[in-house]
Amino acid sequence: MPSRYICIHGHFYQPPRENPWIEEVEVQDSAAPYHDWNERITAECYGPNASARILDDKGRILDIVNNYSRMSFNMGATLLSWMERNAPDVYASILEADRLSLQRFNGHGSAIAQVYNHMIMPLANGRDKRTQAVWGIKDFRKRFGREPEGIWLAETAVDTETLEVAASLGIRFTILAPRQCARVRPLLAGKALAPQLQEEPWQDVSDGRVDPTTAYKINLPSGRSIVAFFYDGPISQALAFEGLLKSGGQFYGRLKGAFNGARPWPQLVHIATDGESYGHHHSFGEMALAWCLEAAEQDPDVEVINYGAFLDRHPPIMEAEIVENSSWSCIHGVERWRSDCGCNTGGHPDWNQAWRKPLRQAFDWLRDETARIFEEHAAPLLKAPWTARDHYINVMLDRSPASVQAFLQQEAKGAITLQDSSKILKLMEMQRFAQLIYTSCAWFFDEVSGIETVQNLQYAVRTIQLAEDISGKFLEEQFKALLKQVPSNVLSGGLEVYEAHARPAQVDMLRVSAHFAIVSLFQEVEAAHEFACYAIEADVHERTRYGRSKMATGKASITSRITGEHAVVQFAVLHLGDHTVTCGVTYFTDPVHFRTMVTALREPFDRGDIVEAIRLLDKHFGRNTYSINHLFRDEQRLVVNQVLAPAYALAKSSYRQVFESNYAVLNFLDWLRIPPPAHVIDAARYVVGHDLKKLFSGNGINREELRAVVAEAKRWGLNLDDEALNFVAVDWVRRQLGECLREPDDLARLQALRLVLDEVADLPLNLASWRAQTNYFALWNRQQKAMRRKAAQSPEAARWIESFSRIGKALRVEFA
Repeated sequence: MPSRYICIHGHFYQPPRENPWIEEVEVQDSAAPYHDWNERITAECYGPNASARILDDKGRILDIVNNYSRMSFNMGATLLSWMERNAPDVYASILEADRLSLQRFNGHGSAIAQVYNHMIMPLANGRDKRTQAVWGIKDFRKRFGREPEGIWLAETAVDTETLEVAASLGIRFTILAPRQCARVRPLLAGKALAPQLQEEPWQDVSDGRVDPTTAYKINLPSGRSIVAFFYDGPISQALAFEGLLKSGGQFYGRLKGAFNGARPWPQLVHIATDGESYGHHHSFGEMALAWCLEAAEQDPDVEVINYGAFLDRHPPIMEAEIVENSSWSCIHGVERWRSDCGCNTGGHPDWNQAWRKPLRQAFDWLRDETARIFEEHAAPLLKAPWTARDHYINVMLDRSPASVQAFLQQEAKGAITLQDSSKILKLMEMQRFAQLIYTSCAWFFDEVSGIETVQNLQYAVRTIQLAEDISGKFLEEQFKALLKQVPSNVLSGGLEVYEAHARPAQVDMLRVSAHFAIVSLFQEVEAAHEFACYAIEADVHERTRYGRSKMATGKASITSRITGEHAVVQFAVLHLGDHTVTCGVTYFTDPVHFRTMVTALREPFDRGDIVEAIRLLDKHFGRNTYSINHLFRDEQRLVVNQVLAPAYALAKSSYRQVFESNYAVLNFLDWLRIPPPAHVIDAARYVVGHDLKKLFSGNGINREELRAVVAEAKRWGLNLDDEALNFVAVDWVRRQLGECLREPDDLARLQALRLVLDEVADLPLNLASWRAQTNYFALWNRQQKAMRRKAAQSPEAARWIESFSRIGKALRVEFA
């Protein structure tokens, strides 16, 4: 019987969510209790797949495995960039998985590259196609330490020119949907393997009837070729949308059932879906995947493999031609990203997507205008401007001064000034954002005012800003005129979306300085201070406080670590003690002017004439005044929480007073078996929940306090099914187990954790997080055998075993 193989591919990707001016993802309330959606999906999907639990039929953990090491996968470059900074443990597990897969699959790693920022390649011009592929490949090489064999095309959108670019860069294969295959015919190897195919001409399979169980060679006009794997459509569809991940056994049975004994060639049953299906879209999907891969590895009739290893063993026996301008998520090809084709999420059947075409036209205009500016201003400075753009990925991956200097030395025509250096970096950043405006998610959903489209419009704002800085040309008016042609289902149109949600996000050096000035009034900052992608040095900084009123004045220098742009500013900030904060910032001119400003403001402030101080601040700084509204979101929360702390404390006190002053009434009603009033129970729920969060926010927990709070929750039957409370409790357990891992012989710490878990056993807390279970599993592997050997002679070891086992029960961990 010919060989049978299984390959599961996951496309793991999130659109870039960084604020274009600070290069950080700001807090997203819709992702609460997590900071943002990247963090939430990492906790629900990317992390769990690095530590996926395999259970037996009794729910006991057989093993914890790294799914990435046994599947095929691609990780979006922008997602990995975020993960490297914000989830380094998960990031390291993904890189380690690729190293393990090299050993598992005879030198073929399971990770493949992705076009850089998920641009729909058939809709890009040839120059952008190349940059997207070059950036994606170089990003891959830097992270995984090897050349990629395959590349994932955004939305699997493909045309011949895209395949030519990929093949020219050494890519061996890509993965496509079955309906993206137009026609097939056997190669000589196929005819030799299956004589019945010898006389067959081209066969039309554009209706999706392509046999997905083999590789297909695509011959290109240049004489090059590339291989396409057309995944199994029905199984992929069932996994993503039809509940196939509810059972690992059902999942594996569906894969194995796709083999057909009538095929004379080695069969590859393979699927491709969004990787987020495994844990984010489908809870515990990572466990079903782990069970399925384990079952396949234990099955003597099949072999788990990746695409590169399969190609080495079984070169293509069939030739194929693609359906030009096709994709996996639009039956109309690539129209979802440029027209009102009818494809949408289905959430608003009465909406249309007529906005897609004029929005793309506006972006195309901006791309072409900035390309002209780029060529005009880069030509005197750079040897080959567009080649330099391709090489700029080296700086994007490493923005250290040494890396930037190496790039400038390699690409500049000759000796350059600091001003030239900054201009070159601005030119490159303008082109980077001119790529980011095409991130596909902006067109995928139903409405132009959605957060994905707003994100791309913010990239457009940054592109326009850089173009003006470089050339003096003001592109915004024409761009806004084009946005007037963009309709909306919610607002008046694309122009309103731009002006209400994108344009206000724009930042210049003064606004960054205002951010520093306001924050410095509420917290201590170092003289040399780093904020996001800016370096700030406070040369002079004075703070004065009278009662609840505060004032800060100062002088600071600020430098962008992205473009090298530099400014020296002077500032003044006034806080009246409530939510009103007024800040003025202007460029520093001379010391005399600075001291005059400080003296003028200090005089009325010192005598308590705050109104006069504000009037003089407005007079001195003119239009360059700012408030809390101008802060970036995370620091805005920090400052608002401090400003409103007295109001919050009063509200908390009021809740506690309602609960405690009515305690006797609650006892009386309880004795009479009369349900207490809802407002009193609401107060009790808030107080008890707040006290629990406070206890879990620390390190050690006072068990007497915990026992008392839990008793209150039980006595009054309080509903504490609160995601925020669970989040804090889970994080506490994770941290404690991490400490146990660092000091595995520390019986006191282990017992303290066990006693806390005993106290909260009856609360509706789901403490069995993947992180906690992974730490517990690691501790079990490291310590339990030695402790069991000692238990017969050592009472301490016996107590360790007892505490460890009880912790496992609380975390729903029972080893087979």
